[in-house]
Amino acid sequence: MLKPLLIEIGVEELPAVPLLKELKNIEKKYADILEGHSLLGEFEFYYTPRRLVIWHREFKVAQEDSVEEFFGAPLSVAYKDGVATPAANGFAKKCGVTLEELSTADKGGKEVLYYKKDVPGRASVELLPEIIETWIKSLEFGKTMRWGSLSESFIRPIRWVNVMLNDELVPFTLFGVNSSKVTFLHRIAKFGELEVSGAKEYFDALEKGGVTLFPELRAQKISADFKKIEEENDVTIEIDEELFKEVVAITENPTALLGSFDETFLRLPPEVIVTSMKEHQRYFPVFKDGKLLNKFVVVSNALTDDFSEVVAGNETVLRPRLADGLFFWDNDLKTGLTTKGLEKITFFKGLGSVGDKITREGEIASALFDKYAPDANKADLTRAVALAKADLMSEMVYEFTELQGLMGGYYALEQGESKAVATAITEQYLPDGEDSELPSTPLSAIVAMSIKLDTLLALFSVNQIPTGSRDPFALRRAVNGLVRIVNEFEFEFDIVETMKELSSNYAQMDLEKLEIFILERIKRYYDVNPSIIEAVLASGERELLALGRKIEALNSLVNSEGFDEVSSTFKRVANITKDMDLNAELTLDVELLSEEAEKTLMAKYKAVSGVTYESYESELDALLGLKPELDSFFTNVMVNAEDESIKNNRKSLVASIYKSILKIADIKEVSI
Repeated sequence: MLKPLLIEIGVEELPAVPLLKELKNIEKKYADILEGHSLLGEFEFYYTPRRLVIWHREFKVAQEDSVEEFFGAPLSVAYKDGVATPAANGFAKKCGVTLEELSTADKGGKEVLYYKKDVPGRASVELLPEIIETWIKSLEFGKTMRWGSLSESFIRPIRWVNVMLNDELVPFTLFGVNSSKVTFLHRIAKFGELEVSGAKEYFDALEKGGVTLFPELRAQKISADFKKIEEENDVTIEIDEELFKEVVAITENPTALLGSFDETFLRLPPEVIVTSMKEHQRYFPVFKDGKLLNKFVVVSNALTDDFSEVVAGNETVLRPRLADGLFFWDNDLKTGLTTKGLEKITFFKGLGSVGDKITREGEIASALFDKYAPDANKADLTRAVALAKADLMSEMVYEFTELQGLMGGYYALEQGESKAVATAITEQYLPDGEDSELPSTPLSAIVAMSIKLDTLLALFSVNQIPTGSRDPFALRRAVNGLVRIVNEFEFEFDIVETMKELSSNYAQMDLEKLEIFILERIKRYYDVNPSIIEAVLASGERELLALGRKIEALNSLVNSEGFDEVSSTFKRVANITKDMDLNAELTLDVELLSEEAEKTLMAKYKAVSGVTYESYESELDALLGLKPELDSFFTNVMVNAEDESIKNNRKSLVASIYKSILKIADIKEVSI
């Protein structure tokens, strides 16, 4: 039999970020627990800042009856001379029956003791307390708290519990709170509890009481309000997706409202205003024609017909935030960018101060500049690296740490530094994520590379190598950024030779471990068949730009039609040459070519290998295009001829072809 089931766990206001992080697991955890109790069925999960709700339109009122089977010892062990042994008596005791009630069954070709019993399903009302408590305690929100005299903890105090199966209360206690048929409406609609007779009255009461229970409806309401504000005011609201999800999570009755602030604050860099609004107040910035306006959008949770006081209140709260920002801005401009004091701030134990890090970054940047010779002024590079960390000493960055670098760029322009210097300072940490923008100029790219390379080399030099998921200094992200920059600006960067050259200013380190670490990131960076990357790495290539191009070239050919047939031919080529030293000089004597098939192969190979190709893909395509001639060679020519000189000459011909391909990738490593 199926009946409706409503579960509501009422809490003090849940913090949005921990809730959203766990959100993807909440339903699965509940479903797994239901399945473990043989009560799995369809359900829906809803949440507001004050409640977690599970709703089953149909829920099993009891588990299905089942049969339990027990298999015991073989009869030869259970009985000796017709007398029951301890094995038989122990099995009967385990089954809770007498020896006479046991029977036998065949198992694995042996006759063994056997007992079968029918197990009636337990009523759901008996199991629900355990199910709900297990589910609630399985939720991981990070920090938890205790309240009252309880020793147990949860993310926030639980204030009411309402569990109704077919509108009948399921009695139990959770965190010291007894279940009851009550709920709480929006605080402005009704401050105290409200009794409800059943699920229908519950849903109706919330709707009339200012609580939009369904998160998707709250999101739709906010989106509709945003659109209306944009159309009525001819503006654009910048919607941060994470912030949007957050305001959905912290409201029960959302209404988007347009507020404003004094135009004086527009003297501040837009990022300062936007950061202040987002981080401190959860406001959405407003733009027109790409320019920040002195307006903002707040999503209110108020239940009222007149929002004028709500808007005024939020405007009042924002003003001191922006006033602080303006105070920091003006003070920082008076001081100017300076690195004084950074020599007293430790970067990492054994690696000196932040000032020392700046010096190391400058040496790397100079070496890279000389290597890549960009169309830029080296004096700008030196100045950018010297000032890159200066805004760490500013009041603004002390308050808004996420603006580090960005503020340095603004301050640099204000104090008369060149645009190239300011841009490099602004972009020094790019890319800082998978979808992040890249530096916009070669000069900025070199500064960004220098910072990432120093962090890598410095931390490896003191054996701070990431293990497992632990990577406190984001070294994996640094490698990803390095690869993206190299590919974007076409900088040649050999991870063996260049790292060896740059490492001379650091304590001795295991450069092989560093190489392996970088290669592991590359294997995850490219979204291709992993064997393709292994094939290219097997060629010995360690220059990042060429490595990426070879991976892309081989991937294109591997995914082309008919590659599996090509692969089989060239794997045969690899097999023939497996015992040969491909690093040695291969000699070919044209006079020893006697068969037509080997002459044809030699001629075609000479034609293909004598061309300069525009890309690795076209070169590889041409070399793999030797398949027909190779197939004919394998069919019509005895490679292992009796004459040793002829055999070696034929193997050298095959090896030469394989060696040419091996410059790009080891085809035999590709699995499809």
